[in-house]
Amino acid sequence: MDLLTVPIRKPDDINIILGHSHFIKSVEDLYEALVQSVPGILFGVAFCEASAPRLIRFSGTDEEMTSLARRACADVAAGHFFAVFLRNAFPINVLKAVQAVPEVCTVYCATANPVELVVAESGAGRGVLGVIDGLSPLGEETEERQQERHAFLRRIGYKL
Repeated sequence: MDLLTVPIRKPDDINIILGHSHFIKSVEDLYEALVQSVPGILFGVAFCEASAPRLIRFSGTDEEMTSLARRACADVAAGHFFAVFLRNAFPINVLKAVQAVPEVCTVYCATANPVELVVAESGAGRGVLGVIDGLSPLGEETEERQQERHAFLRRIGYKL
């Protein structure tokens, strides 16, 4: 078995949700969950089918996001892996709907950060072992930074 890291290639301002699902209808059900969560959402979703004919299935409301999701699935190439790329929406707006899709087994990450997946490869194929989401911390939050965080969350409407 070989271990490798697979970077997810995306523009800095794009959010992603990466996970594991178990059935061919995942693409359709994820599509429905996303469009019902945020009016006008722009996204692409792709899914690596794990049994014959082992295709990358895809759908979306935005051609660029769909293309990015397809490329991520091709790069990772792990059975039952899915990728959602979001424009004009944040994972916090859709994550519970994604997790509620009956086929979804695991969500590895939901982020706009740079991401690498830790992938195992054997003669049977590939599987995702984990995720490296963002960069390592540089220190602890100061009282001033804590006040900035509180103010920011209230300014953008996520806290009262």
